Amino acid sequence: MRGIALFEEIRFLDTTLRDGEQTPGVSLTPEDKLTIAQNLDALGVAVIEAGSAIASEGERRSLRAIASAGLQAEICSFARANLPDLDAAIDCGVDSVHLVVPVSDLHIERKLKSNREAVLQRALEVTEYAKSHGLVVELSGEDASRADLDFLCRLYSSGIEAGADRLCFCDTVGLMVPERTFEVFRRLSALGAPVSIHCHNDFGMATSNTVAALRGGAAQAHVTINGIGERAGNTSLEEVTMILENLYGISTGIRCDMLYQVSRMVSRLTGIQVAPNKAIVGENAFTHEAGIHVDALLKDSSTYEAMQPEQVGRERRIVLGKKSGKAAVERALREFGLSVNHDQLCEIVTRVKELGDKGKRVTDADLQAISDIVLAREHEPMVRLQEVTVISGNRVTPTASVKIILNGKETLEAAAGVGPVDAAINAIRRSMVGVADVRLEEYHVDAITGGTNALVEVWVTMAKDDRKITASGAGADIIMASVEAVLEGINRLMWLEERKDG
Repeated sequence: MRGIALFEEIRFLDTTLRDGEQTPGVSLTPEDKLTIAQNLDALGVAVIEAGSAIASEGERRSLRAIASAGLQAEICSFARANLPDLDAAIDCGVDSVHLVVPVSDLHIERKLKSNREAVLQRALEVTEYAKSHGLVVELSGEDASRADLDFLCRLYSSGIEAGADRLCFCDTVGLMVPERTFEVFRRLSALGAPVSIHCHNDFGMATSNTVAALRGGAAQAHVTINGIGERAGNTSLEEVTMILENLYGISTGIRCDMLYQVSRMVSRLTGIQVAPNKAIVGENAFTHEAGIHVDALLKDSSTYEAMQPEQVGRERRIVLGKKSGKAAVERALREFGLSVNHDQLCEIVTRVKELGDKGKRVTDADLQAISDIVLAREHEPMVRLQEVTVISGNRVTPTASVKIILNGKETLEAAAGVGPVDAAINAIRRSMVGVADVRLEEYHVDAITGGTNALVEVWVTMAKDDRKITASGAGADIIMASVEAVLEGINRLMWLEERKDG
């Protein structure tokens, strides 16, 4: 790990509030930005690039609020190489500026319509101006990966003489590869000032290039939460942190157990969802389904996990589907307090796989419903339907009457509803008052076939006290399918209540 030993610690400059906010569609309020800054400070980042002071009045309000919030982190403003940008940053009371100067001939000639010597002279002037106003200066080379390296080193060396405290190499459009990055930073680290690496993820190599730069001698990494940023994003804080902590054994000073919490908060405030397969913080990062994996995982989690989920503030999840095995299903049943024999377990696993083969995600409610069916098969239903009659029309209040057999006793009840299905379900629930006080919590209908004679499938979630049951009914008559589903749910709830009491 040549280079990392050159400095006492690896520092992170987090640019979620500047480069991250340049993600298309993201616009944070001053209140949101302060909240994120406070969380980044608690997380342990060394520098928070809180925005660009020249951008707008709202941006300046944000910078002032963050700069005066008493945070431990250094508060930084992005600035171009011109005096109005610096004056705006100074007015906001920030600690430092990320002073960005285009350094590739492409940018110098096409964007600035200038030349190398003029850019070099301008960089020195604005660096001296910033230093004279008490700012820490990080002199940054924009599009450095396409710049002439000799010119870049000359600009950096001159910047150090002008008072620059840190340097920054920007791979602005993500063109570097790790081997090249390592070699470049071996040279830059000898210039005599700490050098930062700022990577974009256009080719998916932002994290690998950042780690290579740190190995080559970089002292600081520019990162964002969840890797957000313009185009394909920036280097992900959580990825670099855990690579250094777990694969290189380097303490980063980051509160790793807060990573998931901060990731969720940034996702919520920015409206940018984290991809399920995103490393470290994606929903699937510690989620397992395949039976052969889960069996080994339950014996030793290191078999299929590179790190403990608790290390980053997460919990392990085992989901069920067509690839699930007996170990995963049995574990899930134990969590519900259910004990099954071998034959019952095999049947439950078969039913779980059947649902998975149909493309369905097997939820906890699904597993409960499946296990209830298997365990209750030998029991007669406590509630049986004898008759249901429904009246509905455009001039009639929908009304239903039901005749049921409840524990061997015939009961007749009627009720109104907002529609015929609602009326029928209300009548059933009324007939159960005092015997089994159940609630209908969810109701969902799917048309299995097309046409006016479509076969429908009704799914309901019934609840009694703290227990919930998912049940279903199917048929060409939506009312009868709904009644069938509700009665199935009631019978399961009553059987489970009797089983618990017994």
